[in-house]
Amino acid sequence: MTLLAIWISIFVISFSGAMMPGPVLSVTISEASQKGFRAGPLVVLGHGLVELILVIALASGLSQWVGGGLFTKTVAIVGGFVLFWMGVAMVMSVRGHSARLDLSGRSRKRTLGPVLMGGLATLSNPYWYLWWATIGMLYMVQALRFRTAGLAIFFSGHILSDLVWYSLIAFGIAFGRNFFSDRVYRGLSLACGIFLVGIGVYFMGCGMFKGIG
Repeated sequence: MTLLAIWISIFVISFSGAMMPGPVLSVTISEASQKGFRAGPLVVLGHGLVELILVIALASGLSQWVGGGLFTKTVAIVGGFVLFWMGVAMVMSVRGHSARLDLSGRSRKRTLGPVLMGGLATLSNPYWYLWWATIGMLYMVQALRFRTAGLAIFFSGHILSDLVWYSLIAFGIAFGRNFFSDRVYRGLSLACGIFLVGIGVYFMGCGMFKGIG
């Protein structure tokens, strides 16, 4: 994959992951109901700081394994399967009309602040660990082929998708909870789900037949 392909695909994939309900979404809704739009970017800042530390740690440990054919193929197959599974789940949720975005979070008084809450919500999410152990690992292997530039491209695409989504959520909370309709959310979910299925099949095929490169 080229640097541009890495950036575009990780942006869409991360956007899909951010759309899944979880602790960071809950914190964003709660904080935005109290502090307004600025809570969205601040929550992402806390989330991003935790992920930046993880990326640096993973890059340090993965660098010695990137050239190994068996390792990279295994990562491609496992990561591709998780992407495929995520995509199918998103498409099925749209077909079953269960894809909904609940913005009616209850406002609770918090003293920790949105940045710290964003970091703590990230660490409390089991799905976050699964994502980085599979999809994150897959893209880290790709990014490390381009060394520092690859890591910068990967991380910028990943965190920008979070910033866009959670800022939109905060905007919807601050300026009108009807900003997102179920129809719009289902449309986004369907588009992302189809993309995940395609990219998942691509990576599984690369892992099984020609390797990722």
